Amino acid sequence: MPELFDAHALTTALADLDGWKGDTDLIQRTVSAPDFPTAIRIVDAIAVVAEEMNHHPDIDIRWRNLLIGLTTHDAGGVTDLDVTLARRIDAIAKEHGA
Repeated sequence: MPELFDAHALTTALADLDGWKGDTDLIQRTVSAPDFPTAIRIVDAIAVVAEEMNHHPDIDIRWRNLLIGLTTHDAGGVTDLDVTLARRIDAIAKEHGA
C-alpha cells in the first residue's frame, strides 16, 4: 500500500504542481478548458491515464471547468499515486490549452 504524505511532504509536492491545493486527505485543482468539447477531451485523456495507473480521480464537470480531486481511498489520504496522477493531469491540461 502506498505511504501517506505528511503535511511537510505534501507542501513540498504541491509546490511543483500547477494550481493544486489541499491537505493530507485530498488535493484538488480546477482546470478551465477553452470550451466544453475540449473539457470532455481532457476528461477522456485523464480516464486513459487513470486506467493505466489503476488510480481514479473524482471529476466534477461544470461547462468548461473541471474540478479534479485526488486521494488514495484505500490508504486514507494523499500518497505518491495522487501526486503522480496530478503531474500527468497537468500535462494533459497543458496539451489541450487549459
